[in-house]
Amino acid sequence: MHINIIGAGLAGCEAAMQIALRGIKVRLYEMKPVKKTPAHHSDMFGELVCSNSLKAMRVESAAGLLKEEMRRLNSFLIKCADKCRVPAGGALAVDRDIFASLVTKGIRSNPNIEVISKEITDIPDDAVTIIATGPLTSEPLANAIKSKFGSALSFFDAAAPIVTSDSIDMNFAFCASRYGKGDGDDYINCPLNKEEYKMFYNELVSAERAQLHDFDVNNPKVYEGCMPVEVMAQRGEGTLRFGPMKPVGLINPATGHRPWAVLQLRRENSLGTMYNMVGFQTNLKFSEQKRVFSMIPALHNADFVRYGVMHRNTFLDSPRVLNSDYSVKENSRLFFAGQITGVEGYMESASSGIVAGINACNILQNKPTVIFPKNTMIGALSSYISDASVKKFQPMGANFGILPKPENCPRNKKERGAVYSERSLKSLEKFIFENTEV
Repeated sequence: MHINIIGAGLAGCEAAMQIALRGIKVRLYEMKPVKKTPAHHSDMFGELVCSNSLKAMRVESAAGLLKEEMRRLNSFLIKCADKCRVPAGGALAVDRDIFASLVTKGIRSNPNIEVISKEITDIPDDAVTIIATGPLTSEPLANAIKSKFGSALSFFDAAAPIVTSDSIDMNFAFCASRYGKGDGDDYINCPLNKEEYKMFYNELVSAERAQLHDFDVNNPKVYEGCMPVEVMAQRGEGTLRFGPMKPVGLINPATGHRPWAVLQLRRENSLGTMYNMVGFQTNLKFSEQKRVFSMIPALHNADFVRYGVMHRNTFLDSPRVLNSDYSVKENSRLFFAGQITGVEGYMESASSGIVAGINACNILQNKPTVIFPKNTMIGALSSYISDASVKKFQPMGANFGILPKPENCPRNKKERGAVYSERSLKSLEKFIFENTEV
């Protein structure tokens, strides 16, 4: 018996090692060096194609909590990262070449892992399988996945920013649906008067944009139906007032009048802890998004848990496709892991590999799969990507906004992080103790 894994990136390598350490054979398919994506240059596994930072180390931070949870689950990649750390203040940053070398050596030297250099163009059905091919999945396999799951595969990541609900200043906002439709409070509306809108508009059209990769610029699918808000604004000062910031059908109860312009925030998750900036897909630099969007009065102190992005990205409409154990709803023997599931970030991808690897083993051995607690960061990520209430799904990284809010949570950000982290780690330890399959 064996388990197939397609892709030797972070998620695929973490899953492979989790399975191998449980004494089960792995066939790890990787198309490098036969074929590379436009973003990859090395023949090694676990290649870091963007930053060499794995984000914050502090366990009181969302990124630090995720890494600590992974440590307690015997993460292979965390061990590799710790061996090649470079100075980066409070972050865990690595020498990317040494990191990839350690990952490759660990995978190739494990007797339970057989590496097969081959491009997979269709979904295997000969064994339990984990697909971990990343955001630049090759076109033949991407087409096979799309054929299997209908229109549930995106070829671009055109995402609007997301803010935490408790950072929205409701003194400058009101709840209402346009023309009173729906439940009446489906949206949080952030009004601007004429002067506020003009100041916001002028900063938006002059803000600095992020540089796109060649494979983003040259891929027409990236821009299909997803106009960046800053590009739309350049068509004229009034354009946004007839588009994503139109005030028609809304009355501000504080004034009794229709606002000059309004940004609508839509609930992002079933907990109501995060809100999406409707229609604000953007390619501005992250620092510029924080600066410009904070000019909207209700968002003057907003906590952005995800900034908007505009780049090539292959990901599933996971809430319609996946369970929270990363298995496919229609086929318990098929799993996905990594950024193709909609988790965003290096360690987020690796953490999904841990969960998929553990559960692939359980399926192979006719054991029930395990669902990690929602108040752990790993469990919250898997819960988010499988949350059917998320209608317009976009990738998400680790943040406290996806965790259930604790009772009597402190308002101080650092103290709040400590409360979240302490609860999560206690929950994870209890979960590990009670589940021998983990």
